This record gives sequence, C-alpha cells and structure tokens, in this order.
Amino acid sequence: MDIEHLSFSSGPQKVAPFSHAVRAGDYLFVTGQMPTLKNDNTKLVTGGIEAQTHQVMKNLLEVLNAAGSSLEKVIFARVYLVNFGDFDKMNNVYASYFATDKLPARTCIGVTGLAVGASVEIDFIAAC
Repeated sequence: MDIEHLSFSSGPQKVAPFSHAVRAGDYLFVTGQMPTLKNDNTKLVTGGIEAQTHQVMKNLLEVLNAAGSSLEKVIFARVYLVNFGDFDKMNNVYASYFATDKLPARTCIGVTGLAVGASVEIDFIAAC
C-alpha cells in the first residue's frame, strides 16, 4: 500500500509536528484540527464553543479539499471535547456541515485539556 504524507502551505498552520493528512490506499486520515486562526496557530477564534466548532470544521474542510476529498466522503469522525456541558452546542454546529442522512460514524471523547487551550478538536477518516 502506498502511503503519502500531505502538508499544505495553504492549510491551517500546524500546532505540532505532524502532516495535515496521510493518504493510505483509498483512505485519508485527517489530523485533528484546532479552532485556531488560519495564519496564527497561537490564537483561538473568539467566541464560545459554537465559534470554535465552526473554525475546526472550516479547518477540516480546507484540509479535505486540498487533499482532493470532501465532507461527503467522511467515514468516521472523532470529537475531543473539554466540557461535556458543551455537547449539544457543539453537536448543533457539527451536524450543520453534513446532510442529515449522510452523517459519518463518530466517537466523542471527554478530555481534560487540548492544545492551545481549545475547547474542541475533531479529526476525520475519509475516502480519497
């Protein structure tokens, strides 16, 4: 199986040493995205969990598009959430990005902290 490590100069700035995504065979593994500003990985978007979730989804879309994939090809999502009191608000924003009959499989994990002080992080597995 061919494995291709993908980093995009036009993609969201990385907050650690990793590829934006890795293509392995017919699958694309997209690194968890943070709600940071596109050109400043040290600053979170302003606003609450809704604004952070929107920014994470925008960053994921940017990586998917650059890799030649799309939200319609997302198979699995993993959500990392610092405060489960934000679960419903995060879900409302998250769900707005998908067709209601084409939601990917998903796991939501409660964590004690995320990089750069984020409240939410999401990663994807998608078809190429």
